[in-house]
Order: sequence, then structure tokens, then C-alpha cells
Amino acid sequence: MPLDPDLEAFLELAELGRMTGRSQAMHELSVEQARAEFEKTSAVLDPSPPTALNVTELKVAARDGYLLDARLYGHADLAPGTTTLLYYHGGGYVVGSLNSHDSICRRLAASGRYAVFAPAYRLAPEAPFPTAVNDALDAANWLAEQAANLGLDAKRLVVAGDSAGATLATVLAIAATGATPALSFKPLAQLLFYPVTDISRQRPSHARYAEGYLLETPTLEWFYNHYCAPDQRSDWRISPLTANVGALAPAYISVAEYDPLHDEGIAYAQAMEQAGGEVTLIVQPGLTHDFLRMSGISGQIDGIYQAVEGWLAPY
Repeated sequence: MPLDPDLEAFLELAELGRMTGRSQAMHELSVEQARAEFEKTSAVLDPSPPTALNVTELKVAARDGYLLDARLYGHADLAPGTTTLLYYHGGGYVVGSLNSHDSICRRLAASGRYAVFAPAYRLAPEAPFPTAVNDALDAANWLAEQAANLGLDAKRLVVAGDSAGATLATVLAIAATGATPALSFKPLAQLLFYPVTDISRQRPSHARYAEGYLLETPTLEWFYNHYCAPDQRSDWRISPLTANVGALAPAYISVAEYDPLHDEGIAYAQAMEQAGGEVTLIVQPGLTHDFLRMSGISGQIDGIYQAVEGWLAPY
């Protein structure tokens, strides 16, 4: 399918900015510049997320005593014991924050059927692998311990995330099966949006969509070089496709047609299916990486959230 016409126009404007010197590719920026630019895009991609929600600011202690920021999203009349989506933001482990993905969490919580718990994690290069993994695990175990105090049910937790955040969600799902490190609960399901599943190799989509489709293959390499050493790339906590992905929680895996990560997302879904797992794989036609943040750009995005809501209904 051709690119979504509204998204194509947005990408053309971005390319014009680069051609005229008004902007640069993310991998050409310093880490500080890249973070600032990424934050700025949120207001452009989704300027009007739902506001009729209660948002509680929380602090979560990591294993080394560092206090991680977190947010709990929900309606005022949210029923006690409601299923909670444990959501990790994307950004290649280098950029991204609770603010950059606030609109996603609001849209996931907008129906009032689910709470959304979004913990931050420390970013590279200041905090390289395995800090993000450890922070994600610590936040998840903290949520399970504190669920009752927050009016939530520790037995009704879904791990979720986009891009690198989806990788963290897959790591938690694998950790729940007895892998080390261990998760203290078994998630009901996984929501994985354009996940990073194997940085140890490149696939055809890395070349097919290397440039011009928002996320670029050189930017991926820039992220990975900041996050981990070359000899760590096959570690299952970075590349979960290298792990045994059998007996995992049911997964909803949504990938973009025009995304360097397209092929590895599909490969992960296929690996789960071959291992006997329950998988729903959706390829979003005409869209690029980061589509969950694009409600202000493409008319397709509302339907994506509705489809997710439908899939989650049994949980």
C-alpha cells in the first residue's frame, strides 16, 4: 500500500527541512539535541490527546536506590481491580520520556476500561545496558507489590510498549517464564508495537526503508552503539528473538509497513507461533515507525487504538 498521504506530506516537509539545512537526522545530532528534538515532536504528532483522566505522579525505587518517575493513568470512576497496562516508552534507549509518550498512555486509558502504569527508565549513554532492563524489571515488580495500595489487581497486568519499550515488555514476558532475571508475576498478555527484537543482524527491511521513513537505519545503529557494546548485541535481554520464546503470554504485535524494524517484528511473531504461542500479528499499511504517536497526522490511528481495545476485551 502507498504511504498514508497525510503522513507522506509530513515526511516531505521533514525532508525539505533537512535539504535546506533547517534540520538534521537524529543520528547527526548530539544526544542532548536528539532528546530535545524528540520531545518537540510530541506536540506536532498528537496535539490534542484526551484530558479527562486522573494522572498520578509516582516514584519507584530501583535496586540501586535511584528513584524512577512513573505515572498512573485512569478515569476517576475506574473500577477497583481493573486490568492495568504496564507501558514502557520507546526511543531507542537514548531518547524518549514519560512526556514524549504521554499521549499514547492517555489514549490507551481513554476508554476507562484499563489503567495504564508508565514507568520511566534510565537512558544511555549515561546508563548503558543492562540499566534499562533492570529498571523495567524493578518497576514491574514494584507495581505488583503495590497494586492493592493503588486500587489495582496484581494478577491482572499486561506488559506493553513501543519500539525499545516493546523490547522491554518482551523481556518481562520472557522473565516471567523462569528466565533470569525473574519477574514476580505472570502477565496476562503482551502489547508490542513495532518492537526491536534482534539487533545482532540486519534484515531486508533495514535496507528497504533505510532512509526517508521517519526512523532510519543509521539512527538505529546510533541508538545501539550508545546502548551496548558490540559483543552484547546477541544478549536475549537486548535481542529477545535469540531467546526461547515459547510459553509466553499471548501477544498482540503491531508493526508498520514502512519501518526498518518491519522484518524483525514479523520474525518475532513467527518465532512465537512456531513455539506454540498465541499471537495476533497486525501490519499497519501505509504507516511508519512511531505511528502510535501520530493521531494528529493520520486518520488511521484512531482505528488502531480501537482495534487494540477490541483485542484486550477478554483481559
